[in-house]
Amino acid sequence: MIEIRNVTKSYDRIKAVDNVSVTIRENTVFGLIGTNGAGKSTVLRMVAGVLEPEQGEIAVDGLPVFDNMEAKRNIYFIADEPYFFANSNAMDMQKYLSSVYKGFAAEDFYSYLVNFGLDKKRKVNTYSKGMKKQLALICGVCSGTKYLLCDETFDGLDPVMRQGIKSIFASEMERRGLTPVIAS
Repeated sequence: MIEIRNVTKSYDRIKAVDNVSVTIRENTVFGLIGTNGAGKSTVLRMVAGVLEPEQGEIAVDGLPVFDNMEAKRNIYFIADEPYFFANSNAMDMQKYLSSVYKGFAAEDFYSYLVNFGLDKKRKVNTYSKGMKKQLALICGVCSGTKYLLCDETFDGLDPVMRQGIKSIFASEMERRGLTPVIAS
């Protein structure tokens, strides 16, 4: 379970998140919906432990998340603009992520690459925006984490691909209890 209690975060004098509290239960899909600038990305970054709240607490499975590797092992964060190593290909990302996430499903990863038509040897920086989003989602699903934080992750995906990703989420929820948290 993800618990967000009375969390506040500002950037200079602008309050991005103001006294937010929410509980995200396991094995559910949780949606963060709001206008641009509403604080969705900031909340996800705080849940991922990338940002520290100025006030309040965030716990993942009872553990404080900021600066806590044990809590972060259960979380995979996909930013609105996914990051990949310079000049890397999908195989490079799999090798790296397998070293970070002990439950990384490499066999599933390569199967998804084939199903999505992504070349494992092609440099990621030559992928289209949609292909990068697909790769980011595949990395996240295959990480083996309990929580998958998706920030505007469906942007740039065509309707068929969106449906495919939703099917994968549903399958992973049933199979291993994945909890997707989706901001849009």
